Amino acid sequence: MKTYILKRLILFPIILILASFIIFAVLRFIPGDPARLMAGLKASQEDVQMMRERIGLDKSFLSQYGLFIFNLIKGDLGVSIRSNKPVINEIGKCFLNTFILVLSSYIIAIVLGFVAGMLAAIFQNTWLDNLVIFFAMIGASTPNFWLALMGMSLFSVKFRILPLMGMGTWKHLVLPSISLAFYPTALIARMIRSSILEVIWKDYIKTARAKGLREIVVYFKHALRNALIPIVTLIGLNFGSLIGGAVVTESVFNWPGLGKLLVDSITYRDYPLIQGCFLVTITSVILMNFIVDLIIAKIDPQISFK
Repeated sequence: MKTYILKRLILFPIILILASFIIFAVLRFIPGDPARLMAGLKASQEDVQMMRERIGLDKSFLSQYGLFIFNLIKGDLGVSIRSNKPVINEIGKCFLNTFILVLSSYIIAIVLGFVAGMLAAIFQNTWLDNLVIFFAMIGASTPNFWLALMGMSLFSVKFRILPLMGMGTWKHLVLPSISLAFYPTALIARMIRSSILEVIWKDYIKTARAKGLREIVVYFKHALRNALIPIVTLIGLNFGSLIGGAVVTESVFNWPGLGKLLVDSITYRDYPLIQGCFLVTITSVILMNFIVDLIIAKIDPQISFK
């Protein structure tokens, strides 16, 4: 296990460097000139060239990338072209808001998905099982932006129960969290149901029942532990989807998070800010996958990482 952790820690900066190179290269092919946007549409060509030199776009690609990596090692993500503020500060203000949104959505998805999946497995082939499967299919096929717009129309415009947009009280968090949690809730419920039903007919489950244990103990103590591995893996892998979904959700609800910051920075061709947002997102996903691997090893000690 120590060897596995060491290998992952060594691969971590390598993956980040490769990801940064891809992001850096792709951004240079995006149509539009950030120097022209900063100088103004009516600016002369000389002013645009001066602005290009000021933000370093006059240098070669490798020179720009080398300078970016050098600054990245020092913890400097550059300066935002649009606000002229350090990128790390711009991201820092929004990262906590995104973390709150994603965490609340994760809690909702895990709790509701866990309860629904367990009930569907325990009451297999009943109306309750069919109801969970039906809503899981709807949740897995419904775009979160459509769900967000319907929630706004119903609870904010018609009934005026919840705020329409922005961030303030806990009420502002309800609609964005539920909209973002709808899809992963459906996936977790389906995965828990199928995982429980896959192990419920194993010999050790029959032995537990033969001992006279109650069904609730058989399901939660014996069946659930062995069914958790694919569930935990799904939760970890779905973290990236939640981050991606947060971009749309934050834009719809005008939530001042990392996703909205990324959309705004793409609109203004703010290269340093775009690179910073993507790197923070990729780092978060890699860390989440690493934590999931450790949890799986804890659940199943027989797993040996090679």
